[in-house]
Amino acid sequence: MRVIPLTVTALAAALLLTACDDGGGKNGDSAGSACEIGGVSVEIGSASVAPAAGDSGEIPVSITNQSASCTLDHFPGVSLSAGGAEKTVPVLKGAKAQTLKLAKGDSASFSISYVRGKDGDENAVAAKTVKITLPGSDTSRSFPWRYGPVAAKADGSGPDASVSAFQQVGD
Repeated sequence: MRVIPLTVTALAAALLLTACDDGGGKNGDSAGSACEIGGVSVEIGSASVAPAAGDSGEIPVSITNQSASCTLDHFPGVSLSAGGAEKTVPVLKGAKAQTLKLAKGDSASFSISYVRGKDGDENAVAAKTVKITLPGSDTSRSFPWRYGPVAAKADGSGPDASVSAFQQVGD
C-alpha cells in the first residue's frame, strides 16, 4: 500500500521540478551575462538640443558589444550630477523593458529626453555630467552634459527628464 503514495509523491515532485524551467533561455548561461561597460562601448550621439527654457531635447545613447554575447535586461540607469548632487532620471512613463541579447558587434540604443530649465533657476538641475549604468552592472560611464540646465518637475520630485527602453539597432 505504501508503494502507490510514494510513487505519486515522486511523480509530483518531478513535475514540480521540471515546471521551474521556463524554456525561455533565462536559466543558466543560455541568456549570456549582463552587458557591462568595458565589454561594450557607450557613446552619446548628436543631440536634439532644447534651445530655450521650456523646450524639449533628446539625447540618443548607443551601445555596441565589443566582446562575448551579453544581455540587456531592464532599463539603463541614468543620473545627472551637479555640484556634488546626483539626480536620478526616471524611466519614461509607460515604457516597457525588453530583453535584448547582443552578440559581438550588435548594437542597441536608448534616449534621454529632457526639458530645458531657466539659467539660474534654483529648482533646475545645473547638470555638469550625465552618468550611465547598464542593468545588472555597477560599472558606469560619465559624459559631459552640454545641453543646459534641466527643468525640475512641477511636483518637485526630480528633473523633468526621462529614459526610454533599449531598442535593437540594425537587423
